[in-house]
Amino acid sequence: MNTLGNTPTDGDLVAWDRDHHLHPWAGTGGFGSDEYMRVNTADGIYLWDAAGKRYIDGPGGMWCTQIGYGRQEMADTISQQVMKMPYASPWSFTTEPAAVLARMIAERTPGDLNTVHFTTGGSTAVDTALRTALFMNKRLGRPEKRIVIGREKGYHGSTFLAATVTGKERFETSFEKAQDLVHFLPDVNPYHRPEGMSVDAWCDAKVADLENLIADVGADRIAAFIAEPILCSGGVIVPPPGYHKRTLEICRANDILYISDEVVTGFGRLGHWFASEDVFGIVPDIITCAKGLTSGYLPLGACIISDTVMKRIAEAPGDDVFYNGYTYSGHPVSCAAAIKNIEIMEREDILGHVQCVTPHFQDRLHQIKEKFSIVGDVRGDGLLGCIECRPGLNVESYEAHVKFGQKLDDACEEMGLLLRPFGNMAVFSPPLIITPSQIDEMFDIMEAGMAQVSKDYDA
Repeated sequence: MNTLGNTPTDGDLVAWDRDHHLHPWAGTGGFGSDEYMRVNTADGIYLWDAAGKRYIDGPGGMWCTQIGYGRQEMADTISQQVMKMPYASPWSFTTEPAAVLARMIAERTPGDLNTVHFTTGGSTAVDTALRTALFMNKRLGRPEKRIVIGREKGYHGSTFLAATVTGKERFETSFEKAQDLVHFLPDVNPYHRPEGMSVDAWCDAKVADLENLIADVGADRIAAFIAEPILCSGGVIVPPPGYHKRTLEICRANDILYISDEVVTGFGRLGHWFASEDVFGIVPDIITCAKGLTSGYLPLGACIISDTVMKRIAEAPGDDVFYNGYTYSGHPVSCAAAIKNIEIMEREDILGHVQCVTPHFQDRLHQIKEKFSIVGDVRGDGLLGCIECRPGLNVESYEAHVKFGQKLDDACEEMGLLLRPFGNMAVFSPPLIITPSQIDEMFDIMEAGMAQVSKDYDA
C-alpha cells in the first residue's frame, strides 16, 4: 500500500523501485534507469516473477535458501516469536531463542569452538572475527601484531573490515578500505596453474606463498589468516587437496589465528553443518557463518570463537570488555527462525540428502565440459558449481569473453533458470532440497543455454 492507502499498480512499483531504491552494487551513474526483475512468490526451489513466469532459483537466493521457499512452519515460528518477544536489547537481556541457538551452534561446530557472538549477517560476522583477533593481541600486549592475510579472489563482505580483506579483482572500488591492514596471497585456483604443473606441485607453491609472505612481513606483525574453505563468490574455487591442513599448520606454528569464513559453506551446502573439519580436516580458531543459518528467512550471522582464543583473551591483563555488538545481535525472532531451520534440516535429513544427490549434481556439471568446447573448466563440491569460459577463444574482444556468464544467464533465464554471472563464469548453488529430477531439469536448461551461447563463439 502507498501512503494514500491505494494499492500500487505494476507501473508504480517499477517506478518507485527505479527512482528510490539503491540496490547493492548498483551503478550510480545510471541510477534511475535500471529495472530489476520483481519476484512475487516462491515455493520449494522455484520463483515466480510479476508476470507469473516460473524460474528455478539456481543461485539459491544468495547461496542461502537451504530448506527452500514457502515453509509454513517457518512462518508460524516467526509469527509466534514476534507476538511473544519481538526484540530485547542484547546489552541488557538475553532471550530463550538466543540462548538455545548459541548452544545448538556450539554442539555442531568442530573442536572447541563453543563461544557464539551473534551478528546481523556475514559481513558483520567477518568484522567481528577480525576485531577479535586484533582485540586478543592488544590484550596480550602486542598491538603491532595486526596484519591480516587474505587471498586473491576471496570475498568476505562489504563492511569496512570485511571489504578490506576481500581480494576479488572487481572489488577494487572507490570505497575506502584499510590498505595498511591486509596482505593478499596469489590465486589458489588449480585451473590457473602453469601448463605442465601437477596439482600437488601447485599446492606446494601455494603453501610456499604463505610461508614466504610470513617471512617477508614477520609473524610478529600478523594477527590472522582468513580463508573461505571454497572461494565461492570468486568462482567456486576449490583449493588443491591438502592446502587447508598445511596452511593451518603454518598458522599454528607462527601464532597466527586461522579464521574460516563459512558464510556460504556452512549449514549444509557441502552436506555437513560446517565444512572446515568434515570436508577439509581442519579445526580453525574462529568460524564465521550466516546465510544458510536461517535459510534466508531472516537476517542473522554468527562469529564462533574457540575456547583457546577466549581463554587467551580472558586471562590477559587490562580492559577486558568486548566492545563489539549490534542492535540486532541475537535478535529473538531471527534466532527462533534459525532454530526452526536447524530442526527442519535434521528432521528431513537434509545433510544426508545433499550427500546423496551431490554425485549426480557434480556428474551433470562435469558433463557440460565434455559437451561444449567453449567451456574451459567446471568445478564445485556439494551443491556448489561453476562454469568458466575457456581463454583464447576467437571472439571479437576481451569484453565479449568476460560477458560469457551474463550471456549464459540471459539464455537460461528465457528458459526458466536463473544463474549468477561473474564475468566469464556462471555459478549456481540451488536450494538444498533439490531432487534428482530437478537437478536434471536445471542442467537440461543449462545445456540448452550453453548450446545457444556457443553459437556466438568460435571455439
